[in-house]
Amino acid sequence: MKYIKQIAIIACLILASCEDVIDVTVPTAAPRLVVEASIDWEKGTVGNNQTIKLHTSTPYFDTTTNNIVTGATVKVTNTNSGAEFTFADQNNGTYTTSSFIPVVNDTYTLEIVYNGENYQASETLKSVSDINRITQSLEGGFDDEVLDVTIFWDDPADEENYYLVRVLEVGDMFPFLEEISDEFINGNEIDDFFEKDDDADDPTEEFNPGDTVDISLFGISERYHNYMQLLIEQYDSGGDPFSSVAAEIRGNCINTTTPDNYAFGYFRLTQVVKESYTFQ
Repeated sequence: MKYIKQIAIIACLILASCEDVIDVTVPTAAPRLVVEASIDWEKGTVGNNQTIKLHTSTPYFDTTTNNIVTGATVKVTNTNSGAEFTFADQNNGTYTTSSFIPVVNDTYTLEIVYNGENYQASETLKSVSDINRITQSLEGGFDDEVLDVTIFWDDPADEENYYLVRVLEVGDMFPFLEEISDEFINGNEIDDFFEKDDDADDPTEEFNPGDTVDISLFGISERYHNYMQLLIEQYDSGGDPFSSVAAEIRGNCINTTTPDNYAFGYFRLTQVVKESYTFQ
């Protein structure tokens, strides 16, 4: 009986010790400008309406700070023609224009003036092929018991091409993303498939008949392809104890006034084709 009492006392002490609160000091950095500048020209549209979003970085655990950026000057210039497009401040962190003119293979420069500092980035607008067809299967993916969706398109011959595929199931918060190079498949029909992992406890996690996915195929630059490749690799390795430590990935936005105060984010220009598919 004495032994049992001792065990009970030790257990109580252990449980009591687990109630101690440990305060962890998390290092923070000064806020940086974050640029979400995706100039996407959907095939079959004029492409004149474009939006750029600006905000500042915040500490990881901060959920209260209003970090939208207003009062900045935002301009995009076609360096081939000299045409300038001013993006108007909407006072909610977005800057818009209704007069943008997209020209395939022309280079554009983004210029942002914020807090007395000048940020610049340059990109070339890349074209994209049409989607030939979209199919579903139980055999094309890794698991022959769950549905997958595959898209097909033609890669132009005798030139380097890079693509970004975005697949988002209607109702989901986050899309599947995949970057593709035609290095070993130049001039051929390319196909790319997506499937969700089988989950016996929750069959809604996988694709099911009646589900609809929105598919976007972007033509992108080599530099943006490399940038997205790093981001996707880091995202996919999250939680993997054997993966390398995540590193800060810089985009193409340079602070020409104070180089050390560089911005996060990326200025991209793409042509995109979009399709929706409903599983049968």
